[in-house]
Parts: sequence; C-alpha cells; structure tokens
Amino acid sequence: MPDQLSFLSNATPAYIDSLYQTYRQDAGSVSPEWRHFFEGFDLALARYGEAPAAAPVAVADHAESASREIHVLNLINEYRQRGHLFTRTNPVRPRRPYSPTLDMANHNLKPEDLDTVFQAGSDVGLGPARLRDIIDLLAETYCQSIGAEFLYVREPAMVRWLKNRMESSRNKPMFSVDKKKRILRKLNEAVLFERFLGKKFVGQKRFSLEGAENLIPALDAVIEKGADLGIREFVIGMAHRGRLNVLANTLHKEYDEIFSEFEGTEYEDSVFQGDVKYHLGFSSDVITEQGHQVHLSLMPNPSHLETVGAVVEGAARAKIDRKYKGDYARLAPIIIHGDAAVAAQGLIYELIQMSQLPGYMTGGTIHLVINNQIGFTTNYLEARSSTYCTDIAKVTRSPVFHVNGDDPEALVFAIEMAMEFRQQFACDVFIDILCYRRHGHNEADEPAFTQPILYSIIKKHPDPRKIYVDKLLQSGETEVARMATELETEFNALLQAELEEAMGRKKLARAPYLKGTWEGIRKVTGEDFDMPSPDTGVDRATLLQMVQQLHQIPEGFKAHDKIRKLFSDRLKAVDENRLDWALGETLAYATLLSQGISVRLSGQDCRRGTFSHRHAVIFDVETEAEYIPLNHLSPDQAQFTVYNSLLSEYGVLGFEYGYSTVNPDQLVIWEAQFGDFANGAQIILDQYISSAETKWARMSGLALFLPHGYEGQGPEHSSARIERYLELCARKNMQVVNCTTPANFFHLLRRHLTWDFRIPLICFTPKKLLRYPACVSGLEMFETGSRFQEVIDDAWVNPADVTRVLVCSGKIYYDLLDKQQKENRRDVAVVRLEQLYPLPQVQLRELIRKYQQASWVWVQEEPRNMGPWSYIHRVVDEVDIKEVARKPSATPATGSYKQHNKEEQELLAEAFGLVQALTK
Repeated sequence: MPDQLSFLSNATPAYIDSLYQTYRQDAGSVSPEWRHFFEGFDLALARYGEAPAAAPVAVADHAESASREIHVLNLINEYRQRGHLFTRTNPVRPRRPYSPTLDMANHNLKPEDLDTVFQAGSDVGLGPARLRDIIDLLAETYCQSIGAEFLYVREPAMVRWLKNRMESSRNKPMFSVDKKKRILRKLNEAVLFERFLGKKFVGQKRFSLEGAENLIPALDAVIEKGADLGIREFVIGMAHRGRLNVLANTLHKEYDEIFSEFEGTEYEDSVFQGDVKYHLGFSSDVITEQGHQVHLSLMPNPSHLETVGAVVEGAARAKIDRKYKGDYARLAPIIIHGDAAVAAQGLIYELIQMSQLPGYMTGGTIHLVINNQIGFTTNYLEARSSTYCTDIAKVTRSPVFHVNGDDPEALVFAIEMAMEFRQQFACDVFIDILCYRRHGHNEADEPAFTQPILYSIIKKHPDPRKIYVDKLLQSGETEVARMATELETEFNALLQAELEEAMGRKKLARAPYLKGTWEGIRKVTGEDFDMPSPDTGVDRATLLQMVQQLHQIPEGFKAHDKIRKLFSDRLKAVDENRLDWALGETLAYATLLSQGISVRLSGQDCRRGTFSHRHAVIFDVETEAEYIPLNHLSPDQAQFTVYNSLLSEYGVLGFEYGYSTVNPDQLVIWEAQFGDFANGAQIILDQYISSAETKWARMSGLALFLPHGYEGQGPEHSSARIERYLELCARKNMQVVNCTTPANFFHLLRRHLTWDFRIPLICFTPKKLLRYPACVSGLEMFETGSRFQEVIDDAWVNPADVTRVLVCSGKIYYDLLDKQQKENRRDVAVVRLEQLYPLPQVQLRELIRKYQQASWVWVQEEPRNMGPWSYIHRVVDEVDIKEVARKPSATPATGSYKQHNKEEQELLAEAFGLVQALTK
C-alpha cells in the first residue's frame, strides 16, 4: 500500500463505520488522513448519485463502500508489489506458479464489482473509475512484457516517479515509425552478424549472442537516451557472451578487423601477446541521431566473470573526477552480466555496497543482465536460492525491470526509463533481460546433454528478428516490416566484402592506447632499471617548511590529546634529525602535491592507518569535524583524497586498478589492512595488475601497500606472501619492493611519478618498524641529490675483512643489524636488497666484485618454501648463494610467541655461522 494510504492497512468495516459517524458529526475530530479520505469518499458518492443524507443514515452501507475502496487499494498495491510474478516475460519457459494470484476474489471483490466506480482509481491516475478499467490498467502495466520490482525502494520520490512513469504509459511503448525502423536495423545487424560468423567460421568459439540479440537495440537506446539527457561518455563492462556483437554493432569496431582475428592474423607489435578476441577492449566515438558525440569504452576483461565490473566503476569514477569535475550526469557505467554470474559472484555484492559510498560512487550504474536461464550446464534452479538472479539489487533498494527478451520495443522502453531514472536519482538500475542461449556454452558444446527439454523448445523457437518482423506485420506496420528483406541483403553483402578484405591482411594493427591522458607516457624498457634511479630529493628549506605545515592544527580545532602529542613529538624528532616512517610517507605525498600531482589513497582504515601511524585525517573530539593537513599546504597544490573503504579487497582493488588506468599522472594507492588480505583480490592481481599490459596493452601505475613482517603474532598477518608476487613478475611488468628506511620509501613514491613510464608497484610496508627507534632517516637523506637505493650496502664494515655477506630484504635487516652490532661482527656484512623486482643486477654485480672473497647467504624470516628465496635462487646466478630461512611449512608462521622467538634466534645464529646448517 502506498505510504500516503498506510493508515487504511488495519481498518475494519466496523471501525470505519464508527469513525465515519464521528466525522459526519464533527469533521475536525478525526485525523487529517481520515478527514481527506472521507471527503473524497463523499465527493465520489455525490458525483455518482449516492449523495450522503443530511443525517447519519445508512452509515453501514457507506462503511461497506469504504471497505471495498480499501480492497481496491489493496489490489492496486498487490499489482505493484507482486505483478512481476505474473508477467509474460519468459520466451521459452512457462512461468512458475505463484500463490496467491492477483485475482480480485483474493481481495474480497466480486464480478459484480467490475462496473462499480471506485475513488481508488485516482491512485492510478484514472480518477474515479470502474474496477474493470483499473484492473486493465494494472494488468497492462505490471503483467505484460515488463515486470517491475520497486516498492521496496524507501525514497518516496523515487517510488512516485516510477509509479507515475509506468502507470501513465501502462509500460506500453508508443514509438514512431522511424524509431521502429532503427530498432529493426540494430536487431538485423545483431542477428545476421551472428549468423554470418556461424557460417564462415564453423567450430570456432565466439560465445554468440544468439537468443539475446535484442541487447544490441537496447544498448543503442541507452546511448541515444543517455546522450539526450546530457551523458557524453559510457564505460562498459561485460563478459565474453555477445562481446563480439557489441564490439561490432555498438562500438563499431571494423568487421574486417574482427574477421582477421578469427583468421588468426598476427599483430604487427611482436611484444604484444594479445588475448582471445572475445576478451579484448575497444573505444570509439559515436554520433547519435540528435547529433551528440558520445565516447564509448568497452573495458577488456578475463574469463573471471564479473571481475570487470569493479574495473569499470573505478575507470568511470576517475573520468568523472578528472574530465567532468565530479558531474555524475555526464558519464554512466554500463555493466552487462550473465544471470548465473550476477546471482553467484560475491564481487557483485561488494560493488553494490560501494555504489553509494563517497569514495566509490559513480552516479548510478545501468546493469543489463543477459538472463539465458542457464550457467554453462547448470539449470537456474541449481544456480541460486533467490527468486530472481537480480535480487542482489534489493541490497541498495535499486529498481529492477524484468523484460521479455523477445520484445525489443518493451526492452527499449524499459532501458529508456532506466536511463531517465538514473539521471534523476543517481542510483543503480537493473534490467533483467529474460532470453535464452541458442547453443551450448560455446558453439561446439551440446546443450541437449543436460537440458534436453529446454533445448528442444529453443531449437524450434524463431530468432528475435523474425518475431519482431511478424509482430510489425500483425500490427499493420507493413512499411517497417518490408525493410527487413532489404536490410538483410545489404548487410550480408557488407559482411562478405569485409571478410574478403580481412583475408587479404598480412598483419593486424594493435589499437593505439597511449592517447589522451596517456600522451607522453611510454613503455618500460629493459634498460630502465639498469641505471640509477632519478634524483627525487627536495631542498631542505621546502622540506622543513612542509614539516611545519603538516603539523599545524587550526586554532579552535579540538584535536585528540594524543594527536597533539604525536605532532609535537614528530617536530622534536625532526629537530633531532630522526624522521620516522609516517613522516617519510607524508613528506612524499606533500612534495608530490606541491608539484601538482594529486594523490588518492583508499583501503580499510587507511585514513588513520591500521597501526595508527598515518593520521592523514584528524577529527575534532567535540564535533567530529575533519581536518586533512595534506590539503592545507598551498592554494595551488593538487588534491589529496583518502577514503576508508568498505571491508572489501576484491571490489576495492579492482576499482582502484580501474581508476589508475585513467590517471597516469596521479599517485593511486590501495592499502591492505594486512598484507595477506590481498589474497581476497587475487583475481585482480593475476588477471589485471600483473598481465594487462601484455594481454590488452593497458598500462597502470597503481601502487599497493601490503604490511608484512614476522613479529610473533601468529600465522595470520605475518606474511603478505612475497613469493606469490615474484612468481607473477616477468618482462618488467611491475615492481616488487620491500623498503627498510623512511627515506627510501619517500624516494620510492616520488620515483614512481617521476618516471615517464608506468608499471604497477607492489610495496611491502612495515608494522614493527613504524615505531622502531633504529628505523629512522636523517633529513639529508631526503634532500636534493638523493634518490631511491635499490640495494643498500653495509657502510660499517671494511670489505677486506668480510668473509660472509648476508643479503636480506625488509624487517629482518634490523634483527641482523642488532646482532652484528652487539657482537661486533665486522667479518659479516649485512646488505639490503630493497628492490626485489626488477632485480638490480648492475648494483649487485658491483657488490659481488667488492666482496669477491666472501661467501654469500640469503637470509629471510619466511619459511624456505615461501618468501623471496625461490626467486633469488632462480635469478641470482653470478655468485653461489646459500639460504637461511625457517623450515618449510604449510603455514606462514607459528602461533606461539615463544616458538617464534626460538626460531628467530636459531635463524640469526645460522646466519652468522654459529651453527653449521648451511650445507643441509
């Protein structure tokens, strides 16, 4: 029942009778809601010949009439709430029976009531109307080719908009002849393109759109309507099914180029390994019928279904921030899902929960579900527990439209309505396109093995183009229908000519990608890491000035006492020339911001920092007003944004990756709460961060902060799994770094944006070292002339005295240093390998020559089957290097603090040669 009529929900005829008598005696004695109801009731009775008497006579009859009005209102509400269960939306399966039905008998209404006029007709825009007319409107609106779920939406304005938009039109398209011709043209392209591929490339996988070809006119409609409403760009993500059709007939990728990919033509760029044709991305500019230029980007994607959605949202937000200055009405994301995937993949839940959060919102996403009612071979009844595959939309109370995939006009109508709603309310909308998959999972698959009855129906079912042409003929649209034969002849001739051109190609050009915001960014080369890092130091005066600015708290701002002390202690530490990790990091951001380079940092609890070291945002203890020191350096500085993310790794890392692909001149960082939490986003790491440039020629400069280090706190959160990242490294595809000093971390972040190329940065960050007295840097290490050090030598020893070189990375250096210093072991040098990949071979060769008389030992705190050792053993071949590590283990660390300490002491003793275990 609508909110404005909720007071009627529990009213009985007897109660209405007594209340009506009270109203007749004194209208002001009843509540405004009941007074307005009875006024309308009296008005209706007077208008239709049943004017109330002057005295309260026949009140029982009036109460009974009021009760029937309520029954009609309940029926109206039932259609709005449950009409979607009784639609004609499934083209190949019978509708499952639901009970109770919408029969008026279930609402205490009788056949003789059909010609009775009810005031409740006003609630559907008819004014006082006969019951049969009310039911006709409701059935046409909610039970035909479009089913709507929307009453769970809590915003009354949204409900009113949807209700009025649908009921005023009865969800019935009234398109012009020209619009019907356009729909037919796009449907013709979709159907004939698939048919042509099936004939010319028999047996090749294409994951055809057959059964869901109306997606193409639907996409055409959302672009046209969106452009009319002010949108100038769409970022699109979809899995493999139908992708080639979308590339060809929505983004207008050349047909001959697609055919060349089927022919297996090699790329001109030998370095570009590429991917299968139904994973590739593409972008283009299209001109709409009204003359608007719209940019379309289809993001490349792997076979990991739904993963691309997170990347789409990140790229969309980056463009909204950068190109459209935060105006969500200028760009919209479109994500095309499969029914099995949208119901089962947890990433969708993460994205839905992100959709209204300040750091991740994109103004509403248009979700199109190709609901072919099967997942590979799994029947939909085995693929989900929910009624609909789109029930995830209810998490954020987003409306859902279920549409018959064989009815292109209904689908276009629903798409246009969804686009209008998105522009009005900046909210996600779901379109569930009920269709089918004509073939198996791929064209060589036999679907009748597992769904014989369904596929016997599909085999006889005509394609959507034929269905639409027949419908046009039946409705008298002969002018439009006659176009079909002409369009078919023309389009087949075009495809044949494009195929002949493709067969003559020698090489396939890779689509240019270093354009727009990427202009001036080049590919990394093998020599880039053989030379010293660039000078990334900053002059002392600027550094000192920034230190002061970063620790000024505005007058009247009541910061927490511990924050005030922390700021005071940092200033004292600077006076003592002891800059800690947090200050080194903050100075890196501050100096970049002062150069006009913006910084975006997101992750769980990253505003404060998991270990309470960063405090990028401070709060007034009385008002919770926020103050961000990094945004108060100078009037012309770039912006620093920092967002605490929801408790998600997969979705957020995918989002930040997508964001980084749009902004090469911005430092984009994702920080894991603990480094091992990144394993929840392993798909993004495997399929995008490590391999996207090789597969899709797409660059990213995303930086990952992964806290790592063994402190005796158990197997969880000790190891960020360095070994896994090193396994993914090849061809200079990313950097893997484990810094040991605040200054080196400072230079690392600045180097990342100083280079004129971009590759991802995997940075293992500390926990214990955040406050470890020895983990500090002097201000001179940040000054002009200083740079990132890939390898840090031991300056304490005399090379001639050294008989053993211990090479390590990360926190264990300080354990080795402490033992070396306490025992005055000048025969042992402790060398830090700060950059694990790309391996700094030039610097290492210099050290090998320097300590040529010494034995070399790799020391790590991780078990031998984990950590960098297997990588070091594989790539360091210019010196015979042994290893010291914990015993191989199935878990990263022990849960016992005592056992941890015992293992660490044994490790250090072995490293310094106090036990003979190196030859084991």
